[in-house]
Amino acid sequence: MAKVAFLGLGVMGYPMAGHLKAKGGHDVTVYNRTFAKAEAWAKQHGGHAAKTPREAAHDCDFVFACVGNDDDLRSVVLGPDGAFAGMKKGAIFVDNTTASAEVARELYAKAHELGLEFIDAPVSGGQAGAENGALTVMCGGDAKAYATAEPVITAFAKAVKLLGPSGAGQLTKMVNQICIAGVVQGLAEGVAFAKRAGLDAEAVIEAISKGAAQSWQMENRYKTMNANTYTFGFAVDWMRKDLGICLDEARRNGAHLPMTALVDQFYGDVQEMGGGRWDTSSLLARLIK
Repeated sequence: MAKVAFLGLGVMGYPMAGHLKAKGGHDVTVYNRTFAKAEAWAKQHGGHAAKTPREAAHDCDFVFACVGNDDDLRSVVLGPDGAFAGMKKGAIFVDNTTASAEVARELYAKAHELGLEFIDAPVSGGQAGAENGALTVMCGGDAKAYATAEPVITAFAKAVKLLGPSGAGQLTKMVNQICIAGVVQGLAEGVAFAKRAGLDAEAVIEAISKGAAQSWQMENRYKTMNANTYTFGFAVDWMRKDLGICLDEARRNGAHLPMTALVDQFYGDVQEMGGGRWDTSSLLARLIK
């Protein structure tokens, strides 16, 4: 059992912290900007609620975070009330936020100045993966720190892997989102085409999902797409944030992402339709409106 803090209790962080307590058996203290939510988590799971990141991180072996973006991450890590100010020497900060590789490297360097460890560890698997403790975790950082943190991370993960030095986890998550964007757009176009052609779209997808066209998105989203239902899953607003990170990084490293840039614009169309909180499979909605 380790002493663990978790910062950020959104749709992902709330169940992730729960798995650290229930499955991992750790002593968990949580922090959330809305303190009432931290209190509710502590009441449900039997852990502790803290009013600042620094308080949550005090004397912990591991501090996890899952917040919205680079600025949110800096706000819970840095400053007099930030987690770094409360962490003991040698403690490990594991960042599950989908953020930039730039901020990962920045906080890694700052952590080492303070005698701390930092691992960027964004996750894939969505809300369902978080709730089921079946996330994929992509890590960047030092091998020794990773080896120490991996058994703790597995409380909410089905797969955990170190991909390279600081920033490599975030870069791998970018690859993940680039691939998803293309797959979802292809699926949306396929379903729209089937409908226009007068086919039973659900029957068509059931047939082709057993062949080379198969994907997680197809298996898990074709029925809801066919029903034009999107009020669940990974929100378009968050996907646009992620794709923006990918495109910014591509401008830095010279990668060409024409498909990603185009799908990002398509998600902008969905936002204009009022679908900012819809699941990413809602790309279909702009094709059959």
